[in-house]
Amino acid sequence: MFQVNDLVMYGTHGICKVKDIGCLTMSAADEDRLYYTLKPLYEEQQSAVYTPVDNKKAQMRAAFTREEALKLIDRIPEMETIWVLDDRQREGKYKEIMQKNECSGWMQIIKTLYLKKQKRLAEGKKSTAKDDFYFNMAQELLYGELAAALLVDRTGVKSMVEKQVNSLEN
Repeated sequence: MFQVNDLVMYGTHGICKVKDIGCLTMSAADEDRLYYTLKPLYEEQQSAVYTPVDNKKAQMRAAFTREEALKLIDRIPEMETIWVLDDRQREGKYKEIMQKNECSGWMQIIKTLYLKKQKRLAEGKKSTAKDDFYFNMAQELLYGELAAALLVDRTGVKSMVEKQVNSLEN
């Protein structure tokens, strides 16, 4: 069980802080059930997210520590890319990775699509809309979590990641 003020990754909401744990007095909530009240750190709206403490379906896990974040960034050069030629199979693979709620998978997507985009730009082509969609989603989730762990802004994390990926091309 998480504690108040813990940082957690929760589904597509990304990095959240546990603001409260307790019963809710909402009509849709079970009065006898404990809920986490989560505050997404990077969502524009000032809304809270509620999820039962005993929810087995929720994709919620402890956020990365500073040490885990630094190790992941250091591992970028040796991390495998995801090369799937068929568009539908590639999208299916990206969906599967996104649903696992794991930083290493998001990093694989970012590395793969960043390198692919650089290659396409060199050929005078643009990246595809689907690739851009998954690239941006993976960046939002990963950079938010790493920024919270490293106590920097997401732009700083992006620079760190791009520096590691660019070192592969030199």
